[in-house]
Amino acid sequence: MSVSKALRAALGGDCAVIDDEQILKSYERDQAPFAPSAKAAAVLIAKTIDEVSKAVKFANQESIPVVIRGAGSGLAGGANSIQGCLVISLEKLNRIIEIDQVNQIARVEAGVINSDLDKAAEEFGLTYLPDPASRSWSTIGGNIATNAGGMCCVKYGVTAQHVRAIKVVLSDGEIVEFGFPTKKAVTTLDLLHLFIGSEGTLGVVVEATLSLVPSLKKPVTLIATFPSITKAADAAIEMLIVRPSMLELIDKTTLSAVEAWKPMGFENCEAVLIMQSDESAIDCQRAQEIALKHGALDAIYSDDPKDSDDLIQVRKLAYSSLERLGVALLDDVAVPVSKISQLVSGVESIAKKHSVKVGVFGHAGDGNMHPTIIYPHNDKEAETRALKAFNEIIALAQSLGGTASGEHGIGGLKLSALINETPERILRIQQEIKAILDPNKIFNPGKKFPL
Repeated sequence: MSVSKALRAALGGDCAVIDDEQILKSYERDQAPFAPSAKAAAVLIAKTIDEVSKAVKFANQESIPVVIRGAGSGLAGGANSIQGCLVISLEKLNRIIEIDQVNQIARVEAGVINSDLDKAAEEFGLTYLPDPASRSWSTIGGNIATNAGGMCCVKYGVTAQHVRAIKVVLSDGEIVEFGFPTKKAVTTLDLLHLFIGSEGTLGVVVEATLSLVPSLKKPVTLIATFPSITKAADAAIEMLIVRPSMLELIDKTTLSAVEAWKPMGFENCEAVLIMQSDESAIDCQRAQEIALKHGALDAIYSDDPKDSDDLIQVRKLAYSSLERLGVALLDDVAVPVSKISQLVSGVESIAKKHSVKVGVFGHAGDGNMHPTIIYPHNDKEAETRALKAFNEIIALAQSLGGTASGEHGIGGLKLSALINETPERILRIQQEIKAILDPNKIFNPGKKFPL
C-alpha cells in the first residue's frame, strides 16, 4: 500500500492527503537555491492539531521521514522534502486563538502569518515585534523553527525573546506543552528554547503563546551617506549608544543595483546607514552628530511617518534590486559588530577572486549581514564560482569570530559550515538530544546538524 493510501486509512474522514506529481513538486523546495531536495511520498495539508498528531504517529510507526512546512519562505532548505518523506503542511492551522490584552499575550496556531498577528494585535493597542523581511507571508511556526530575526532585532531581539510557550507534537504523536504563559518561569529546565531554532528536527510546533507589547510610537528615521563602508560601519557601532530600533547598512554594489532599478540619488556615495528610533527625535539628532563625526557626506532625519517610509525604501529594495541582475545566492553570516568593516572588505576580495558580483547589506546593529552573490542565469561555470564564493564568505565570517547563520538557519545548505564551527562534543550533545526526542530519526533528517 502506498504511503498516501495508508495515511488516509490512518487519518480517516476528509483528510487532505496529496500524491499528485505536480502538486508534490510545488511542496519540494523553499526559497534556497542549491539546497538539496527530493520527491516526497505524500503531502498532508493538516487542518487540525489532532491530524498532525495522528500523522506523526503513523510516520513514526512506519519509519517514514517527516518534513514540516509553513509558507516555504525559508532560505536554507530547511523545509525541502527528502526522498519518500511525508511533508506535513501547517498552512491551514492559521487560527489566532486568543489575544489577551491584559496579560499582553497571543495564542496562535503555527500557520498564522506573522503580519496577520501584528494587524490583529493592533486592534487591542498592541503589537507583535519580530519583523523578518518575509513577515507578510512567513508563518509563526516557521519563524520559531528558524528563530527568525529582522530589522528590529537590534533593540528587541529575535523570535526567541517573544515566545512564552509552545505546543509540540513529539515523534510518538504525543502533544506536549513547553514553557508558561507567564513572563517568568524557572521551575523546569528551559526546554522551550531547545525547540526554537531547531528547524523541525525535534518535533512539530503546532501552537505558540507569544508576547505582545503596547503599540510603539511612530519612528523617527535618519539616513546618512558615507564615502566608505568603513566609516559607515564605525558610525553604526557608536550609534548603538542611543538604542536604535533599526540600524541597517547598505554597500555600494547594492546601492548601484537599487539606482539601476529605481533611482533614489545614491549614485555618489559608497555606503548608506539607516537608523530609526521609536523613542525620541533627540536620538536621531545624536545619531546625526555621530554620522557627521565619522565623515558622513550627508545625514538627515525626519519624524514624519511618510518621510520615514521613503527613507527606508532603499533598504527594503536591496535584495529585490540585486535579484533583478541574475541568480541571487543570499548569505546570512553574523560577526561581532566591530568586525563588520573587515567582513565587507574581505567579501570584496572574494568577489574579485571569483569574478562574481556581491552586494552586502544587513543589520549593522547586531552584525548579521547578508552578502548576496549575483551571477548569470544558466551559466554553470559562474554557478560554480558563486558557490565557492558563498562558502568562502562563511569561512571569512567564522575566522572573524562569527557564525554561518544569524537568522536563516542551517537547513541542508550549510551543514559543512556548521561542522566547521561546532566542536565535536557539541555535535554529539545535539545528536544525543535528538535520540531522546526522536529515536527513529524521522524529523527532518539531514537538516540542521549531521546525524
